[in-house]
Amino acid sequence: MLRLAITFFIIAIIAAIFGFGGIAAGAVEIAKIIFFIFVVLLLISLIAGGVRGWK
Repeated sequence: MLRLAITFFIIAIIAAIFGFGGIAAGAVEIAKIIFFIFVVLLLISLIAGGVRGWK
């Protein structure tokens, strides 16, 4: 999932360089959403792993 966020970020940078502002903005928004989903899933995994380790 982090790979997808990085991919969309790179697409946004390339689109911004060539002047495609709308595409760049869309790719940045998608990258942000995917990144935040990744962070939330990471935190859930860490908490679940910590709880499982205590039993």
